[in-house]
Amino acid sequence: MQPYFFPYAGYFRLFAAVDLFVALDCVQFPRRGWVHRNRLDDRNGDKQWFTLPLRKADRDSTRIVDLAFQDDAQSVLRQQARRFPALDRLDKGVAGLEQCLFELGESPVDYLCDTLAWQAQVLGQGRPMRRSSELDIDPELRAQDRIIAIAREVGATQYVNAPGGRELYDASGFAKAGLKLHFLSEYGGRFESMLQRLALEDPVEIAAEITRLTSFED
Repeated sequence: MQPYFFPYAGYFRLFAAVDLFVALDCVQFPRRGWVHRNRLDDRNGDKQWFTLPLRKADRDSTRIVDLAFQDDAQSVLRQQARRFPALDRLDKGVAGLEQCLFELGESPVDYLCDTLAWQAQVLGQGRPMRRSSELDIDPELRAQDRIIAIAREVGATQYVNAPGGRELYDASGFAKAGLKLHFLSEYGGRFESMLQRLALEDPVEIAAEITRLTSFED
């Protein structure tokens, strides 16, 4: 799965369901997606974007792994955070949440993978993680063929995808490659960013929601 910026709780069902999570960072960066941004409640109760400050890059050729931060990224991120009342409470939320948010590290992909791993651990779903860009995958492979190649490269026998993948992947193609394809059921929980929820809620209760709603519809 592409690494997302403090995604909703349903994303972490992937961690709950697998032995190894692979961050799909070798694909094109989707500028209108959830990799670098999420929506939080502002001081009027309206949803507004909270966005990682990224350096401008070519729209058509930049992969997730190629992203870079602006020189003043941490300062810009802190300025943005002032718009959201939940982030006034970072020091009162889960221990380490403020550090997790604002310590950007060397690159956006490092940051995204590190924050996902931290959140998964807090939610009791810690799993080993690999990055697809570190694997020996033919760059010419696309879509399902690339996913199958990644799964085989890490020695998988089964592959778990979010429910939206039903339109993208064909079980027979996976079966020919010796892989069983699974899909998570539609998520019936809440869709707020994990950043907002961890600032305001007990992670034990969020973890229980994730566990309760992790099921398959093969």
